Amino acid sequence: MTGNLTRLKVASLGAVAVALAACGGEPLGPIPYGNSPTPPLQLLGGYRSPEDPCQLTGETPLTIDYLDDAADLVGCPTGSEAEASLRATHGVEKLAQIGGSSLYSIPRR
Repeated sequence: MTGNLTRLKVASLGAVAVALAACGGEPLGPIPYGNSPTPPLQLLGGYRSPEDPCQLTGETPLTIDYLDDAADLVGCPTGSEAEASLRATHGVEKLAQIGGSSLYSIPRR
C-alpha cells in the first residue's frame, strides 16, 4: 500500500511540474490603467481651481513615498500646458511619472 501511495505522490508532483513548465514564457507586463483593479492615482480635485487639470493627489501604494505633511502632492497630465504652468509658477521638479500623470510636491507656505 505504501508503494502505491509513493507512486501517486511522485506522479502528482510530475503533473504539477509539467503544468508549471507550460506556464513559462514572457513575464506579464504592468496592468494597464483601464484594467487595473484600482486606479494608480487618487485624484481629489483641481489644485488651483475646480477646473484645473493638475489635481491634488491622495495616498495610494504608488504615491505613499512622495507624500509629505508639509506639502501638497499634485498630479498633472504629462506634457500639458497645465503642467508647464504649475512648474513655472511653483519652481518645482517632477518627482515621478505614473501613468499619464507627472507628480509634484508643492510646499505649503
